[in-house]
Amino acid sequence: MGKPQEVQLHIIVQEVKEENSPQYLNGKKLASPEPRNYKWWICIIMYGFFVLFGQSASTLLGRLYYDKGGKSIWLATLAQLAGFPILIPCYLLAPPKTCTTNEQTKQPSALMLATVYFSFGICLAAYSLMCSIGLLYLPVSTFSLICASQLAFTALFSFFLHSQKFTPFIINSLVLLTISSSLLIFQTGPAGHAEVSKARYAIGFMSTVGASAGYGLMLSLTQLSFIKLFKTETNAKVFEMVIYQSLFATSAAIVGLFTSGEWKGLSIEMQEFRLGKFSYAMTLVETAIASQFFYVGAIGLIFEVSSLFSNAISVLGLPVIPILAVIFFHDKMDAIKVIAMVLAIWGFVSYVYQCYLDDKSSKSEYRSGSEVSKSPLLEEVS
Repeated sequence: MGKPQEVQLHIIVQEVKEENSPQYLNGKKLASPEPRNYKWWICIIMYGFFVLFGQSASTLLGRLYYDKGGKSIWLATLAQLAGFPILIPCYLLAPPKTCTTNEQTKQPSALMLATVYFSFGICLAAYSLMCSIGLLYLPVSTFSLICASQLAFTALFSFFLHSQKFTPFIINSLVLLTISSSLLIFQTGPAGHAEVSKARYAIGFMSTVGASAGYGLMLSLTQLSFIKLFKTETNAKVFEMVIYQSLFATSAAIVGLFTSGEWKGLSIEMQEFRLGKFSYAMTLVETAIASQFFYVGAIGLIFEVSSLFSNAISVLGLPVIPILAVIFFHDKMDAIKVIAMVLAIWGFVSYVYQCYLDDKSSKSEYRSGSEVSKSPLLEEVS
């Protein structure tokens, strides 16, 4: 009688272990996890390209708008947000992802969805506004280097919202990125922007830091919403989130444009734009399209991996923007910026290495779990 009871106890313990494993979600057994195939890697590469291309293009186009005569902060903000209609066909045609649960999960109410999208939309509008102020008062290379602090903010918020562990490599990454951004404070002046006073330069610096902090919070909250709220995993959910939050953000930017009175000078601004009226319109349109590429890529990487991974890919494009800024806008690449760039890249590499260690550890745990599932006691019961 002792042996059957021992076998039964072992089965109960095994079931408890399984329910706490990644194969279970909220007490419900999921389908057996499949190895990441080429389709998953294609998605990651595609989303990563969207982030790198969209971030670089939208930043450079935003700087071009100001350099050639653009003055409206709210119009520059609106240009970053109003391109979402081009995503509607993608949203309608996006194929559903295979559901991982055997039972239909309860969907959030329309009021809950509206509240979430409205909140994200207001945050997105505030982020875009602070980016517009930063681009107005800072050289584009300085702006992009300060944005490297996004990874530090994302890691901080992930620690509180997702119980992110701070390993030595992650701490090293955060310290390096913080120093990288802080070095730019000690520049003798706003190089390449002699017409910008030190006060406005400081406003641009603080706005960019604020945008980085807000972006890090948005990424972490987006990941939290995917885990806690949007439990049906579909590829269309990425486009849905971008479209609806951009709709609310665009509405907020339009209100800001008319409330501030900047709309009254847009016709004169278009006429005085040094590249011509057509280039003026195309700069805004291209900014809108590039920004949507960035948003889709960033949220897609959160959907497929995590907010930290999404932000790490964003930081990966860090060396690209300053180099392009030197080529196209003749920004001065002084010693402080070079050191800041090296530290930022070093911080990113440190984070990527920690990702490699985590992935290696998770694979080892998965293999150990597979071996445990083949216990002789279970074979004896069967």
